[in-house]
Amino acid sequence: MASLYIASGFGVGLLVGMTGVGGGSLMTPLLILLFGIHPSTAVGTDLLYAAATKTGGSIVHNIARSIHWPAVLRLASGSIPASILTLVALSQLDLNSGAARSLVNVVLAFALILTATSLIFRKTILEFFRERLERLDDRTIAWATVVVGVALGVLVSISSVGAGAVGVTALLLLYPRLPMARIVGSDIAHAVPLTLVAGIGHWAMGSIDWQLMGVLLTGSLPGIVIGSYFATRVPETALRLLLAVTLVVVATKLGSDEWQKAMPLLAASTQNSHP
Repeated sequence: MASLYIASGFGVGLLVGMTGVGGGSLMTPLLILLFGIHPSTAVGTDLLYAAATKTGGSIVHNIARSIHWPAVLRLASGSIPASILTLVALSQLDLNSGAARSLVNVVLAFALILTATSLIFRKTILEFFRERLERLDDRTIAWATVVVGVALGVLVSISSVGAGAVGVTALLLLYPRLPMARIVGSDIAHAVPLTLVAGIGHWAMGSIDWQLMGVLLTGSLPGIVIGSYFATRVPETALRLLLAVTLVVVATKLGSDEWQKAMPLLAASTQNSHP
């Protein structure tokens, strides 16, 4: 089983290196659907796994001066408080309960669809909103960045997904004059404190599998290095389309599983309300 986890970590690392999309959108559903890991444990483990892998990336981007720190601070001022409040709300639930499992799966499915939409329709979204957003003043952009941070804080804390493609698309809309390297660097730099805070919160709630995280890192770190090497040698459009389709399929699977579980409950409630 350890070899399968290492292989999965390597595969996810490879795709992350080639596409730049956050590993949470790949690793979390993989752990839930393929390996049967409890959703809360999969999310918590993936959050600290992401914090570890993205720390190295943020250091490299900082050395290259490809981080726009004002955007990072604005995102974090919204995402960190939102993450803490979300974690407090989650702590009131029994994370091993069916309700908690369903909540994570539904939010995860939504986040995957959002990520896939960002991947497929990013150009269309940017063209549609860019002219409108370019009219905004700096103060409005600053507040909009904080609001985006709040949304990412909630999404990431529940599902571990959202800080990759969704974050990059939002930054492209709000900061169109920044080069792509600084957009990506800023997104990675913001993901480090967010995933760390959310991961520590899940750790406090007991939903971290440290052994699993270590095995995943063993595979993913070399995968990211190799994927980064091949990133310029593989057609990016084809990769992003393949990844987006995969995310939609996974989200559909998670959503259909929850719908099948809900159907008997809905049927029972309907019968009880019509004696």
